[in-house]
Amino acid sequence: MYNTLHLDSENSGRDTQVLLDAPIQISKMADNYDSGVDVLPGLLLKRNQNSMVNSKKLEKAEARLKAKQNKKQERDSSKSGNPLVLEEASASQAASKKETRLETSGKNKSYDVRIENFDVSFGERVLLTGADLNLAYGRRYGLVGRNGLGKTTLLKMIASRSLRIPSHISILHVEQEVAGDDTPALQSVLECDTTRESLLKEEKELTTRVNSGRGEGTEGTRLSEIYAALEEIEADKAPARASVILAGLGFSAKMQQQTTKEFSGGWRMRLALARALFARPDLLLLDEPTNMLDVKAIIWLENYLQTWQSTILVVSHDRNFLNAVATDVIHLHSQRLDSYRGDFENFVKIKEERLKNQQREYEAQKQYREHIQVFIDRFRYNANRASQVQSKLKLLEKLPKLKPVDKESEVTFKFPDGFEKFSPPILQLDEVDFYYEPDHFIFRGLSVSADLDSRICVVGENGAGKSTMLKILMGELAPVHGIRHAHRNLKIGYFSQHHVDQLDLDISATELLAKKFPGKTEEEYRHQLGCYGVSGELAVRPVASLSGGQKSRVAFAQMTMPCPNFYILDEPTNHLDMETIESLAKALNAFRGGLILVSHDERFIRLVCQGLWVCGEGTVKRIEGGFDEYRDILQEQFRKEGFL
Repeated sequence: MYNTLHLDSENSGRDTQVLLDAPIQISKMADNYDSGVDVLPGLLLKRNQNSMVNSKKLEKAEARLKAKQNKKQERDSSKSGNPLVLEEASASQAASKKETRLETSGKNKSYDVRIENFDVSFGERVLLTGADLNLAYGRRYGLVGRNGLGKTTLLKMIASRSLRIPSHISILHVEQEVAGDDTPALQSVLECDTTRESLLKEEKELTTRVNSGRGEGTEGTRLSEIYAALEEIEADKAPARASVILAGLGFSAKMQQQTTKEFSGGWRMRLALARALFARPDLLLLDEPTNMLDVKAIIWLENYLQTWQSTILVVSHDRNFLNAVATDVIHLHSQRLDSYRGDFENFVKIKEERLKNQQREYEAQKQYREHIQVFIDRFRYNANRASQVQSKLKLLEKLPKLKPVDKESEVTFKFPDGFEKFSPPILQLDEVDFYYEPDHFIFRGLSVSADLDSRICVVGENGAGKSTMLKILMGELAPVHGIRHAHRNLKIGYFSQHHVDQLDLDISATELLAKKFPGKTEEEYRHQLGCYGVSGELAVRPVASLSGGQKSRVAFAQMTMPCPNFYILDEPTNHLDMETIESLAKALNAFRGGLILVSHDERFIRLVCQGLWVCGEGTVKRIEGGFDEYRDILQEQFRKEGFL
């Protein structure tokens, strides 16, 4: 649950005395406060409109106080034996009388989103303070920032309307997977158009009534109106449009007719994305949409969103995706939001230039201040220079207080070397057949090999068998036919795309390592976590309270603790921010050992991998031209299938 705080502001003016209607019983007020009764509104009614207090700031403070009262009650109830209440996000925002009047009168027809002077917190941690967010209708915004700063929380605050959005603006947040039931996938998407569905239902009922002779004579007129409305919204084209979206996201014609309960969680997340794209809301909120997609589906989504007519706010760590989709970038840092026009590469250039200018201005002013201070110190007690000293002092007071550039702490990864020379072969599959069901082979005659110099990326559509092949390589799955060979000294470190979900959430990261690798000191566990950016209080906080990216870092710390000499990584960049992905790429390039990874992040693949394996049609093919050739192959497929 998210707290929505709507407050009306007062105009500020001069302070005057207020005569109270009756004595205030302070002791009773204290009792009410302790019992959770809200005493503030009664007092606020007595606030004079001519108060010198900044009313907007006061209202936000009142909202924060109310949220703290609620949290205190929750903590007290948990101490009294009730289940532990997890920290919740909350938002407070000073009201604009103009916006309130427009909203009440129904005259606000704009589809631009303007959220001004708002705060967002998660538990006791302040994520944003005094922030402004402006989204112009029809533009596509990429929301970027380090892990744990509040990007996902901000999307949730907008989606739940805890931050005020005009009621006529429709919002869709792709966050949870579609529930599994007996509804076919295609029908599940079509049902998002509630107007079309209600018209078709009414048409069916009226037609049945007329055909059965139970009509009242008015059905014909209403049916004509329904047919006109259906024609206006192009209802007959809806199934084809829904089918194209599903196909672009990887659903075959057969899969589109399967019931939603037949799909895994990942596919139901794709279905949720398809429903949102089909519904075409005024404001579409996407949180790491590429995490659930393979490279082919990502390229399709990039092309599809480039023609999007309404507003998009997307959180993504995929630089190539943001460059293809975003018209603007919003940077969340230092508890504020900064906006930049252009794609991600343009944002990087402008941000670096801004930071350089900011630092130059700060240093120039610092030097100027020191120069003035030298004069003041030199002539402070000189009566003849008293007026000049006073003038200089006033000058110092009037100078704006500039701050040095806030440098974000760098996350550095380090994969310990477990390197020693082995005679090949190191890891090999020879003529391997594999199936889960005898009549459905995943692989036939699969032959691949890797050594301690390998830097191989495995790509292919979801369901093609990428994760299955990794498990065969590791020995977790045994071939039905053929041979798996691994060197006796090979020590594999495995990162599963579900690895983060399998962490023990009730204990801290330090306790997690101690449980998994007993016998070391707390300092050793903290040092291991620190190598992956999990330091300070993060290391002793419950894992459940960490962001997705921070949990991934804990998983990396756990995986590398035994010092493997070969890594098999399945979607390692999911949930990581861009800076962390860059650090991961540098660490892998410095690691002296073998690597096979599955990834959909184009930039990461280009940074790390030297070989490309394409998984599909029961086998694995090497592509000599690397990722460029693979992207060209996919674009050609889209053209043939009519998607481009």
